[in-house]
Amino acid sequence: MGKMGLRCLVFAVLVLWSFLSMVKGEDDYKYFTWTATYGTVSPLGVPQQVILINGQFPGPRLDLVTNDNVILNLINKLDQPLLLTWNGIKQRKNSWQDGVFGTNCPIPPNTNYTYKFQTKDQIGSYTYFPSTFMQKAAGGFGALNVYARSVIPVPYPKPAGDFSLLIGDWYKTSHKALQQILDSGKSLPFPDGLLINGQSQSSFSVNQGNTYMFRISNVGLSTSINFRIQGHKMKLVEVEGSHVVQNMYDTLDVHVGQSVSVLVTLDQPPKDYFIVASTRFTGKVLSSTSVLHYINSISPVSGPIPDAPAGQLDWSMVQARTFRWNLTANAARPNPQGSFHYGKITPSMTIVLANSAPIIGAKQRYAVNRVSHIDPDTPLKLADYFNITGVFSLNAIQSSPSDGAPSLATAVLPTSLHQFIEIVFQNDEDTMQSWHLDGYDFWVVGFGLGKWTGASRQNYNLVDALTRHTTQVYPKSWSAILVSLDNQGMWNLRSAIWERRYLGQQLYMRVYNPIKNFANEYDMPNNALLCGRAVGRHL
Repeated sequence: MGKMGLRCLVFAVLVLWSFLSMVKGEDDYKYFTWTATYGTVSPLGVPQQVILINGQFPGPRLDLVTNDNVILNLINKLDQPLLLTWNGIKQRKNSWQDGVFGTNCPIPPNTNYTYKFQTKDQIGSYTYFPSTFMQKAAGGFGALNVYARSVIPVPYPKPAGDFSLLIGDWYKTSHKALQQILDSGKSLPFPDGLLINGQSQSSFSVNQGNTYMFRISNVGLSTSINFRIQGHKMKLVEVEGSHVVQNMYDTLDVHVGQSVSVLVTLDQPPKDYFIVASTRFTGKVLSSTSVLHYINSISPVSGPIPDAPAGQLDWSMVQARTFRWNLTANAARPNPQGSFHYGKITPSMTIVLANSAPIIGAKQRYAVNRVSHIDPDTPLKLADYFNITGVFSLNAIQSSPSDGAPSLATAVLPTSLHQFIEIVFQNDEDTMQSWHLDGYDFWVVGFGLGKWTGASRQNYNLVDALTRHTTQVYPKSWSAILVSLDNQGMWNLRSAIWERRYLGQQLYMRVYNPIKNFANEYDMPNNALLCGRAVGRHL
């Protein structure tokens, strides 16, 4: 090789090394080892068994940065199989890591599994929790925050501090006893209390004059909550990965499975103030308080606890419509959120999903379009990958409601990669619903009373609807979303109300492309657990 060729080779190697270094620097690897065990705590004053992650209840806060690669070894020391799901993390091209029955074999007791996923092109406040059985009722949940890269601006000054508040209803009854109630064909009783970060009382210390971020997530099983801070207003800045128009609020409704981030400026006299969460739309109101403690406080918390809004469903729906996309702000990427004109795209498919609460075989079940989902012994993703027949059918559930008797089936809706679709959640029941879609966020374009019809589209927000992963559906009402199916895989579309999900109010969307392509979907990981009819198959 001549000198010129050698110089070219050295230059090429240096360029490649520089590129790889830059990529490595941009997309860091974060390594974790978590152990799930049982422990005893008394969140409502009565000792009870809970699920701990690394000895903590709630579990460790997982702080990540956009595009981080997460390598998390989960050791299961419970007496039941276990999966964790990463609520709101899109798992781009990687439903293998979603952590639900439809995609993963549960981790058997006294074994481990290593999750490998990336927070690709995401920022925001999220959570993780056990998706198996009724384990969520025992804990195992935690905060998962994805921060913007240093080179990407955010549309607000950096706060002085950052608090995660995991708020949810809670039972004194064990998760196994709750599961037995559901398995016997009965509904769960009303929860016993409401917790903030696993406690009935807690405090947050702050400096007067500073601004802090509060990341509020509803990790409960069944009830919507209202959140407020005595004497302080909240500036809403982010909802499940969307930067939003920065309106001020005295109180905020947060429904099951949802997360919001607010900025609070400590501009009041130096004393202590109530932080309050209470259940919404329930006959009996549960509440929990924490303390906002000014470090230079001269008096303890006092005065009446601030009330929840007097308005009920109508008030909440009006507030929900004020949550709007900040079109000029970026999210994880430098381009403005509003550069994607979702409202100018005509959906290629409309799916209408109606929830119901049928009795099947003398037992309480919940259904979607008359089908109450049952999990097969083989994860759907594995059955699809290995072409195992008889595990699921693409005809088991219809894409719109119809008359007829309810039935048990494994519900999978067929869709195609790169479709742009409309989904309408029709709630004819007199209860609040909350729907979550794994693998995606979606534009919540409309809420309305009564029955949805094609004419309902006239009231859609096709300009600045926010994107999120979980939407509420009010009683005797509908909610409509638009979804760009750009993430191939098998994705769980479920009720976030866990009793309903456990008893069948869920389905899977198969986002499919017949041509296998690494650009569309990663191959099965070499450490994938095999179970059911997939046992013995070759990776």
